[in-house]
Amino acid sequence: MTHPHDTPPPSAPEDPLAAELLALALEAGRRAGALLRDGRPADLGVAATKSSPIDVVTEMDLAAEKLITAFLAEHRPDDGILGEEGASTEGTSGIRWVVDPLDGTVNYLYGLPTWAVSIAAERDGRALVGVVEAPMRGETFQAVLGGGARLNGRAVRCRPAPPLDQALVSTGFNYVAQVRAHQADVAQRLIPRLRDIRRSGSAAIDLCDVAAGRLDGYYERGLSPWDLAAGALIAREAGALTGGRPGTPPTGELTVAAPPGVFEPLQALLEDFGAWHD
Repeated sequence: MTHPHDTPPPSAPEDPLAAELLALALEAGRRAGALLRDGRPADLGVAATKSSPIDVVTEMDLAAEKLITAFLAEHRPDDGILGEEGASTEGTSGIRWVVDPLDGTVNYLYGLPTWAVSIAAERDGRALVGVVEAPMRGETFQAVLGGGARLNGRAVRCRPAPPLDQALVSTGFNYVAQVRAHQADVAQRLIPRLRDIRRSGSAAIDLCDVAAGRLDGYYERGLSPWDLAAGALIAREAGALTGGRPGTPPTGELTVAAPPGVFEPLQALLEDFGAWHD
């Protein structure tokens, strides 16, 4: 006899709105990813002056957001938009796009491949569609609420939960030195309880790697809505649990994502260690 939770849930009936939003997110992500990949100067990380590399990254970030928001506004002018680089419109349709045009800017600056374009569409505050485009990895993650998660068109599921002491868990650190010090203390206390810790530099990709079974868990303090909107949906649709402090959804205070069996003990340790405050 099989238990109902042994198999992935069936895909939700095709929702024409969700299908439209997904198609737009995929195309916007593809275009922005190509702009960032092809427009990055080869010598960006070793430019002569201290300020110019940062300026170039900022310009690319802004250009990618402008491309995405213009594309979405052309096709769905009544939708709201919230973007990392300042785009903010209320909209009247009940749909809001949450956009991070370049998640992993330091990786991008240095020429590391772990950066992504993250685009989510929310309906009445709940993520309906999520796309994370990682051009240097040749990967496109996508999910529709109730329809499962996919990587380059193929269904993905998170790994079965190992014992916590065998779990590979990723995290991220803040740019503010004082905050980083506390986050390092939390990580130091966690490491002996886990297989190991990773730090990729992109929240969106970490969440997708949980979805794809490449990580057993992920946690981070200080995320913004655009960092996690698409990735958290993709992780959930792949079978992961997501949350913040016990009983709360993922927020800037704390975001945790892991399959059942890792999520609960990891969340409890993070609560104990004060990972939710600076």
